[in-house]
Amino acid sequence: MSAARLLTSYRPYWARRFGTAPFLPMSREEMAALGWDRCDIILVTGDAYIDHPSFGMALIGRVLEAQGFRVGIISQPDWRSAQAFRVLGRPNLYFGCTAGNMDSMVNRYTSDRKIRSDDAYTAHAEAHKRPDRALAVYAQRCREAYKNVPVIIGGIEGSLRRIAHYDYWSDKVRRSVLMDSKADLLLFGNAERALVELSHRLAAGEKPGDIRDLRGSAFLVPHGWKPSGEWHELDSLAMDTPGQVDRHPDPYASSASPPLPQREGEAGATVHPIHFQSKEQRRARLLASRAHTVIRLPAYEQVARNDVLYAHASRVFHLESNPGNARALVQAHGERDVWLNPPPIPLDTPEMDHIFGLPYARAPHPSYGNARIPAWEMIRFSINIMRGCFGGCTFCSITEHEGRIIQSRSEASILREIEAIRDKTPGFTGVISDLGGPTANMYRLACRDKKIEAACRRLSCVYPDICPNMGTDHGPLVQLYRKARALPGIKKILIGSGVRYDLAVRSPEYVKELVSHHVGGYLKIAPEHTEEGPLRHMMKPGMATYERFRQLFEKYSQAAGKEQYLIPYFIAAHPGTTDQDMLNLALWLKAHNFRLDQVQNFLPTPMALATTMYHTGRNPLKKVLQGGREVSVPRQGRIRRLHKAFLRYHDPKNWPLLREALKAMGREDLIGSGKRHLVPGFQPAAAYSRDPSPKTGSASADRRRKGRPAAA
Repeated sequence: MSAARLLTSYRPYWARRFGTAPFLPMSREEMAALGWDRCDIILVTGDAYIDHPSFGMALIGRVLEAQGFRVGIISQPDWRSAQAFRVLGRPNLYFGCTAGNMDSMVNRYTSDRKIRSDDAYTAHAEAHKRPDRALAVYAQRCREAYKNVPVIIGGIEGSLRRIAHYDYWSDKVRRSVLMDSKADLLLFGNAERALVELSHRLAAGEKPGDIRDLRGSAFLVPHGWKPSGEWHELDSLAMDTPGQVDRHPDPYASSASPPLPQREGEAGATVHPIHFQSKEQRRARLLASRAHTVIRLPAYEQVARNDVLYAHASRVFHLESNPGNARALVQAHGERDVWLNPPPIPLDTPEMDHIFGLPYARAPHPSYGNARIPAWEMIRFSINIMRGCFGGCTFCSITEHEGRIIQSRSEASILREIEAIRDKTPGFTGVISDLGGPTANMYRLACRDKKIEAACRRLSCVYPDICPNMGTDHGPLVQLYRKARALPGIKKILIGSGVRYDLAVRSPEYVKELVSHHVGGYLKIAPEHTEEGPLRHMMKPGMATYERFRQLFEKYSQAAGKEQYLIPYFIAAHPGTTDQDMLNLALWLKAHNFRLDQVQNFLPTPMALATTMYHTGRNPLKKVLQGGREVSVPRQGRIRRLHKAFLRYHDPKNWPLLREALKAMGREDLIGSGKRHLVPGFQPAAAYSRDPSPKTGSASADRRRKGRPAAA
């Protein structure tokens, strides 16, 4: 992996003399109070502006402010005209647009394509404050507002839609968001490094169309364009036909022996001197060749009509995701190409400490008054200790955005933030609601060897089993927990992020520490399913690992004298799931006395591997072949309702559908009123057909959630 310039190594822009803003301005009056005549950069977001590092635009804004730029925020503008995008005037450098902390379609619609009645990222939870496909709409309005100002797009919606992708809500393959937004550049992933460099280069007079070497950037170019220098284009169909993807050479393996030279006197004989190369020289040569190779994915027009090519493109895309060895990608859209540079180089710990240590107000902008913003209430007393996830779950989009390499903050940085919450956040009662991130217990976990990490092309470090090169030492996390709860004024440190239990069982000391001190009665974990078929397509561990974790959880809860319960999460209607799989899961839930309150059908998010399975019926985890469909996909509305009903077998509203399905499956023996039956043979009157199961957290629910098999 090539070295990257540190975020803190740039000479600050001249506007740094204006100092730090208490909040990034959202009005001309705030700009005037700061002494600004103009903004250098204006960030447009689909979320309410909360000046806290858990909210992307606040973090990016403060990072750019630390570089000396004057940064303004336009939050949730009225997109029906360009007028709302002129509220702060014309920016000196560019507009930066994001849909917000969530993809705008995921934010607005349920997995059943129903419009949500609220928006957690909006004041008063008010719905409909952002448009569908907000990123493209915002970029278009910025262009209308000031025609010659560069427009840069990014965030989660930009990351997940940077190439041609299946869109669940329109049920078709859509073009790269670059085509619809007409943006100058798209920055994908956690874009601090790229955005800082881009801002300084634009400030120095470079044009966006001339900046083509930023890692983590995508842009439109004429078909066939290549950067200056010797570049080699590799057709992905030649690399994977579709079939076995070429293996990345082992950096520790000796090179293959060259053919023996012909003896002098033989026809065509040439004598060549023998040059010996060290492992480092061979590795450098390999990386240099990859750095000037671009892989051509099948064109948008091809993947839109051919499922095999779509699955193939998805497979190649994900295999080129390690920043240590990823090559550039290019995909034709008509007469233009979408060019994607390799992913950004992850931040190191000092850089993570820098961005999380910036002077955030840690509160919503004053313009919201006392409005309730659910997302803020959820995270106001929580702390993000790391980013990234190497789990590789196929239904999850974290790795498409944050990557698989864990980026952790230092212990000192985290402890300082706890003290800042204690001293500055109104309403703090001494309880920290979470020390976590995408996963609670991947803090400071990494490959044991940086060279192996840079050469690896695995999609998961923990499936089908934990890689022997992956360090699983939870010691630093245990020490962090102990120091955090020892701080004066801190009564309790809870862990609200999901625990990766297959990693946790490798460290019983961590499970003991977690269970003894950091569980508030319930601990959520996500086995997602019990059956091998769905788990294989999810790339999740089997239930034997869950059972080992449950035993440790109960052992240490009992030793601590606490009555605590595991709350498992499951997904219905995931690709690779059959009716029989869901029936088996329902029987497991009944045997263990689980009555789930909140359940969800699989939601196909753009570019996830499971979304490829959903759309194509093919498994991109394996060789993609012409021919029959390989993955069973619960697509029809009735089947999706049935699979969800199996998870809530106890709800009388679901009994008619379940009885019908059980009869069709030849399992009428599960219909009746005995303990061995799944659903009763009678239907209660309408007055009594409400769900009898208690809500999460009630005493009777507690007794049902111990996770032990029910008595016979």
